[in-house]
Amino acid sequence: MKSICIKTNNEALLQYLLNELHSSGLENVCFSQKQFRHYNNVIIHYKGSHINNFIDSISNILSYLVIDELEETFLKNIILQNYFYFDSLERKKILENCFDICCDDFTHYFERKFTFLANAFSAYLNENKSIILTGFIYFRLQTYFSILDEIVDKAVNEFMIEKEYLEFISLLKLYINSQNSETECLHLVYLKNKPILLDKNLNLIDIQEYFLDAKYLSDITFSSNDYLLNSLLNLLPKKLYIHLIEHSLDEFINTLILIFEKRAELCTDCPICNLYKNTSKVK
Repeated sequence: MKSICIKTNNEALLQYLLNELHSSGLENVCFSQKQFRHYNNVIIHYKGSHINNFIDSISNILSYLVIDELEETFLKNIILQNYFYFDSLERKKILENCFDICCDDFTHYFERKFTFLANAFSAYLNENKSIILTGFIYFRLQTYFSILDEIVDKAVNEFMIEKEYLEFISLLKLYINSQNSETECLHLVYLKNKPILLDKNLNLIDIQEYFLDAKYLSDITFSSNDYLLNSLLNLLPKKLYIHLIEHSLDEFINTLILIFEKRAELCTDCPICNLYKNTSKVK
């Protein structure tokens, strides 16, 4: 027979553990909860012969407990400790980025975390009859916390990029709203491979002509569309018609909409759109 005693005074963890044991369907297992001097104890007895499988099952439950019940608190503590100079709203956004990173790359991060946790719990329970959850987590799971550090660092990097992007947008909006415009309207025919800029009479505008007279300075770049952005910031149209030939909104077009706001109007079905759609098909 194999017996394991899990010690904790955290009521949420205790309830989580009891619920998981009730629903686990483990055979040849009985468990009870007892309050001793310092800890609430969950005592689990296994009467079967497959002890390794039993330990693996308990290790898996404890691994899910760490990820489901404690990980958010760990992430908040890492953010507060390492990036205390951000305000509360910024730290909240970084935490949201952490969740997004874990969701977007779920298989990679979850498998790394879960595999390490399960192996750590299993190795310990094979050699010991009791485990104090808090002490084990903080003193024996440093690799797990290193993975969380990696996630937080990535989240902060994404936050800084987004912050710079929003500041960049705000700066350009301020510039546009402070300048007088002499250009009535422009037509942007947006083909991803080669965007085309037309004046109100549908005459072609040389985009590269305006590149040297840059109206913004930023590390943010849209590669070939930098020429186009600078042209628009020099010409400052009162109205910008954006003809989406391929019917797709990308980061650059979304940026133009943010910058020019009510001046920008999307179009996907007009004589200009249809002309360039047909031209594109011929090519």
